[in-house]
Amino acid sequence: MMCRTSVLRPLGAALLCALALLASASSASAQMPDMKQMSGIPRPVDDLPIGSVSVRVIRGDMSNPVVNHPVEMRAGDRTSSVNTDAQGRAQFDNIPPGTPVTFTTTIDGEKLDSQPFSIQPQGGVRMLLVASDANAPKAPSAPSAPAVTGTVSIGGESRIIVEPGDDNVSLFYVLDIVNGSSAPVNPEKPFVFTMPPAAVGTSVVQGSSPLASSKGREVTVSGPFPPGTTAIQVAAELPVGNGTIDLSQVFPAPMQQIVVIAKKAGNLKLASAQFTRNEETVIEGTTVVLGIGGELPSGQPFGMTISGLPHHSSVPRNIALGLAVVIIAAGVWAATSSRQPEDRAGERKRLIARREKLLQDLVRLEQDHQHGKVDGSRYTARREELLLALEHVYGALDDDDAGPEPAKRAGVAA
Repeated sequence: MMCRTSVLRPLGAALLCALALLASASSASAQMPDMKQMSGIPRPVDDLPIGSVSVRVIRGDMSNPVVNHPVEMRAGDRTSSVNTDAQGRAQFDNIPPGTPVTFTTTIDGEKLDSQPFSIQPQGGVRMLLVASDANAPKAPSAPSAPAVTGTVSIGGESRIIVEPGDDNVSLFYVLDIVNGSSAPVNPEKPFVFTMPPAAVGTSVVQGSSPLASSKGREVTVSGPFPPGTTAIQVAAELPVGNGTIDLSQVFPAPMQQIVVIAKKAGNLKLASAQFTRNEETVIEGTTVVLGIGGELPSGQPFGMTISGLPHHSSVPRNIALGLAVVIIAAGVWAATSSRQPEDRAGERKRLIARREKLLQDLVRLEQDHQHGKVDGSRYTARREELLLALEHVYGALDDDDAGPEPAKRAGVAA
């Protein structure tokens, strides 16, 4: 199953380049990341105001900014344009939270587009638009060779990214599968791994190698693997529960280095006996918790506990739902009990007003959900609460219609 790259929350992309410097501290031979892989991916930061997006346009790498060049923003049905400065940056400010936006520019006939995303209600966003560098040295092309049986590894630039949400945690595996030989390789065992048992919505993110696919929690990367690096990104979500998650993961190839990055939220901490470094740091303006360990052999589980996650107890919500049922039931009983005709008409008006208010709340909830203003768990619970309330109100109105004195209520419109 493939999904839009926008499913990958922006934190993962924010760390691609900066992580290369941190993670390669113990690996002098670390290979620099391909900047084109970062093009157009929004990354939230804390050093820009709410509603601001900074777009940096470069050719090939960060040392080659494109200056005084227009970048276009499409925000809903409106478009606007800002020219890049001496560092290749074009900044757009005062964009209302919730606005869907995309950014685009054209360099020497090459059109560069960002992923579509919505402005968040906290912090700003930075992104790169990376054009091809015609003057960059080209890697020598190797003659094609038949596939051989061999081994692959998961490179030192690979990482696990944890991004907390309100009621779930987004989990991203950014993996570089390395074939160090000069010929395509078919591993002796298929490259297949299964995401943790609690994971839901496992998907291979667009931009990954076409060799990768997912079915349920199982991820498969089919050989043969070409020489060099095969890049894949896998996304899933884990329920927060009581604020602590125990994660265990087995990979079908040795991992040269364990690297875990978690966006700091609440009292979040990472713990693993396999970490040799565990610290807080700031990357691209975002505070993260960083865990780094040594090599992980093929087939050996990597175990980690994520604790201190922000979470919302379900008890208040359940109490609120219970109270809503009791209150509505009491209202229905009062509405259907013996009353004077004028009391019955007044109660019917109140029920109709209540129905209209609930319908408006339901429409507003659906709109907020479409614009990403409410997470899935809260949306589901609130929607169930509203539908339950509407069911009781409609039931009360139906019972009232079946009662006596219909002529005296004819003027009360529904």
